[in-house]
Amino acid sequence: MTMITMTSNNLIGRLALEAMLIEVSVTPKPGLVDRNNSGAHRDMGFFTFMKSAAGLHSCFDEFAESGFIAGINKLSPSKLFANIRKIGIRAEESMFAATGGINTHKGEIFSLGLLSASAGYLAGSNGVVNSDSVMNLAGKICAGICEQDFGEARNKDYDSLTKGERIYLEHGITGIRGEAESGYQTVRNVSLPALRKYLSVGLSMNDSLAFTLINLMAAAQDTNIISRHNIETAREVMRLSREMLEREDLTLQGIYELDEKFIEQNISPGGSGDLLAVTYFLYMLDQT
Repeated sequence: MTMITMTSNNLIGRLALEAMLIEVSVTPKPGLVDRNNSGAHRDMGFFTFMKSAAGLHSCFDEFAESGFIAGINKLSPSKLFANIRKIGIRAEESMFAATGGINTHKGEIFSLGLLSASAGYLAGSNGVVNSDSVMNLAGKICAGICEQDFGEARNKDYDSLTKGERIYLEHGITGIRGEAESGYQTVRNVSLPALRKYLSVGLSMNDSLAFTLINLMAAAQDTNIISRHNIETAREVMRLSREMLEREDLTLQGIYELDEKFIEQNISPGGSGDLLAVTYFLYMLDQT
């Protein structure tokens, strides 16, 4: 159990920022920015992510503090969501200011902000702060978010729909909103157990996270791939990832080769990358 007090809210924020830095540093990552290359992205690179993270250095402290105050005052989880969404908007503005308008961390701001607020809330209400309790509370905070955000999409003109709304209407896929509302079931059931397994056999954090990413790619319906390509490409990425796991010969060399293929085909599993950062954050929260 992690014991967190008001003076330790910066610990939560630090872990969230650390998760962002670790995620981009993991190498190799198929189609994603890492220390080796820019993946399938032509408008950003490793240093773009460093600048973005630097611009967000205080935002996660705000998320945690907002949750802590809500926990002390016994504010309902549903009301907390409105508060942290405002912080999220300011965080996105900071990101765009640091990167010159490039979206490096929008998905991670959403998830790591939500989870930081959840951890802060539990600390403020004298609750148990660990990966399970934080994910459970995140699901409660986000209860109804899919209906709220997608409910009006059916009445909009197609040209006015966001990419997420189009994917939802065409395929019924809720993306990161659905993952959050579920209490991060993919992280709970797939990536956290995978990371713990790889670390338990002596692999480095880098290699363990690289292999964990393949587990995520095999399990998560990545809306980033769908928006850049189509549902068929997303399913092919899941198939290729599952085959790597089923062959039980998962190696860094195999991931490097998949990276080359994804770069050539302009495939970026950014949704899985965001969940990798979430996985690291929650793992480290249990170690603190």
